Amino acid sequence: MPDAEAVLRSTRVITPEGTRAASVTVADGTITAVLPYDAPVPDGARLEDLGDDVLLPGLVDTHVHVNDPGRAEWEGFWTATRAAAAGGVTTLIDMPLNSLPPTTTVDHLRAKRRAAAGRAHVDVGFWGGALPDNVEDLRPLHEAGVFGFKAFLSPSGVDEFPHLDRERLARSLTGIAAFDGLLIVHAEDPRHLDAAPRRGGPKYADFLASRPRDAENTAIAHLVDQAKRLGARVHVLHLSSSDALPVIAAAKADGVRVTAETCPHYLTLTAEEVPDGAGAFKCCPPIREAANRAPLWRALADGTVDCVVTDHSPSTADLKTDDFSTAWGGISGLQLGLPVVWTEARGRGHGLEDVVRWMSARTARLAGLDARKGAIAPGRDADFAVLAPDEAFTVDPAALQHRNRVTAYAGRTLYGVVKSTWLRGERILADGGFTEPKGRLLTRSP
Repeated sequence: MPDAEAVLRSTRVITPEGTRAASVTVADGTITAVLPYDAPVPDGARLEDLGDDVLLPGLVDTHVHVNDPGRAEWEGFWTATRAAAAGGVTTLIDMPLNSLPPTTTVDHLRAKRRAAAGRAHVDVGFWGGALPDNVEDLRPLHEAGVFGFKAFLSPSGVDEFPHLDRERLARSLTGIAAFDGLLIVHAEDPRHLDAAPRRGGPKYADFLASRPRDAENTAIAHLVDQAKRLGARVHVLHLSSSDALPVIAAAKADGVRVTAETCPHYLTLTAEEVPDGAGAFKCCPPIREAANRAPLWRALADGTVDCVVTDHSPSTADLKTDDFSTAWGGISGLQLGLPVVWTEARGRGHGLEDVVRWMSARTARLAGLDARKGAIAPGRDADFAVLAPDEAFTVDPAALQHRNRVTAYAGRTLYGVVKSTWLRGERILADGGFTEPKGRLLTRSP
């Protein structure tokens, strides 16, 4: 028998080989074996019988804005990681902007790690930032353990994180390619944004017109061309325009090292249903028309789009005004990503195995964490979410854990209740109650 301190038994365990009844043994925070359901419990091990609830690998969310330090009134590590645990997320990677200072130098990374130390309920890693003037900081940040570098191709919305024009994109990407790093990109072309109609006010249709698909399509095509020319690794963040899918698919077929993500709000919400004046729905790129959704789902199914992440980007409630031109852009979805995606996926004929692939296995691979995260398999961290997939609930903002309880999903009925969350074999959430923070601060593996 393998070493075991605990055994988690379920009639439905999602493994890389499929879903089956199994007993999962855990020792020293690591999965030691996945055994038949009725395997005897090793001497001295405690049994956690989960019945028919589904045992999933903990989700890995590689796109989260924690905003701490500097804008902790928007969000902080304590509240963000509680929201993550409540949503079955056991690992998150924090974005470099909206904190002060942004994570653009090694000293700034140290400030970020100090802010997170002792306050993380789940494991946390960090992206670095690529700015017009910090090319010399990129390799030191890489060596300090960031998982890659985020860049904007259009204004970010905060002055301390300026975007890269085409010349500076090429310069940064050349530097990052030299050490085989990863550049993750907010891809909207500023020329198309500048040419789009701009009307302030509460009408969502006016805001949507100000962020046209062509802005995404053009920026993604240029990014792909640069990645091909330089042999670089690039990742398209929060893809909303399905028109860009053929460019990404062709690049992958041509051997370009490009990956792409989309988000729960693009997969489940539509422009037609966004109420005028509802600032909680504003994000950039925007939630697009209903006809845009089905191609995104098909692209997930065929691998053109690799993964689904929340892009949890909260703010204080007062910034979510009824004027779409001035409201802060960002959807707060960290706690709800799993049930939001699962509710829509089950209606489209997808199974939980697909959701795990999009939200755990492939996100772990994107961050280079797939040796430890993203699967229930021997040698991986014993990070789990226990889900009742057929149990429904109605989203009540008062039950959310993120700091400012604004959500675009308020009042929606969703399927999939997270019953408990486990980090390295220890239960960190059960029945709405949290343990003291047990998360670690992660660095990129060599």
